[in-house]
Amino acid sequence: MVAETRLSADQFVLPLFVRAGRKLRQPVKSMPGVFQLSPDELLAEARRAREAGVPAVLLFGVPDRKDEKASEAYAANGVVQQAVRLLKRELPDLLVITDVCLCEYMSHGHCGVVRRGPAGARILNDPSLKLLARAAVSHAEAGADVVAPSDMMDGRVAAIRAALDRAGFVDTPILSYAAKFASAFYGPFREAAESAPRFGDRRSYQMASPNGAEALREVALDIEEGADLVMVKPALAYLDVLYRVKAEFGYPTAAYAVSGEYAMIKAAAANGWLDERAVTLESLLALRRAGADILITYAAVDAARWLQEMAG
Repeated sequence: MVAETRLSADQFVLPLFVRAGRKLRQPVKSMPGVFQLSPDELLAEARRAREAGVPAVLLFGVPDRKDEKASEAYAANGVVQQAVRLLKRELPDLLVITDVCLCEYMSHGHCGVVRRGPAGARILNDPSLKLLARAAVSHAEAGADVVAPSDMMDGRVAAIRAALDRAGFVDTPILSYAAKFASAFYGPFREAAESAPRFGDRRSYQMASPNGAEALREVALDIEEGADLVMVKPALAYLDVLYRVKAEFGYPTAAYAVSGEYAMIKAAAANGWLDERAVTLESLLALRRAGADILITYAAVDAARWLQEMAG
């Protein structure tokens, strides 16, 4: 009766990885219980999530072909576009969010266009915006309910908002990865999305871990550019940032419990070092207490079922 913070399945978003094929459930070794899924298997997984009370999914594409223009990111029949159409046809009440980024589709694994020169390779911000906007529009055309740019290029929210509006998708919301840090906690995700950079790292465009005030500036800029919802990523290691973002702006705020956080709990539980159910629910409750309205977690279905069991 006196609990100040409550946890509910309707706050959860389940990330899913889709690739071409049929009857494909390719396990992600570093993330027990997570798979690369063909569209038919993705539909089955999404249906299980919906039946458990999870209202939304976040889609990542794993294309068969990569190039230096990220062509499959905005292909009309790309794997994410196919998956969106299938989900919206078969599960119309499921909220479908699409990750808008280029790293999975680029042959070099970076989130933007690369120029190579005598001094090395550089990520080109402005040319990348055109491709990101094109990808976002293609997702909206396929039926995505929300688009979620995750690249951290400067100005990408404004570019995507303008492109969506020009294409007639004035009501399609943008969930911005507004405070996304260059984190070591993403390691297992890069196996799942096959998106590891072929050279260098992403510190030139993702945020530096020591910088909290910069995170607030980044969020403010994205809101000014038209973001409807904002995200802090990773989650548990950045609870201070999450709290400050919610307190400062009061915007709908998502926290992404990333692959490394999920994998650590899974590994410790497999070794009998902690109680997976108790620790998962406690960690998600901590995100809610810090200010998160939306919880993006690979444990969404398990957590939803555990909450049902606890409710009797």
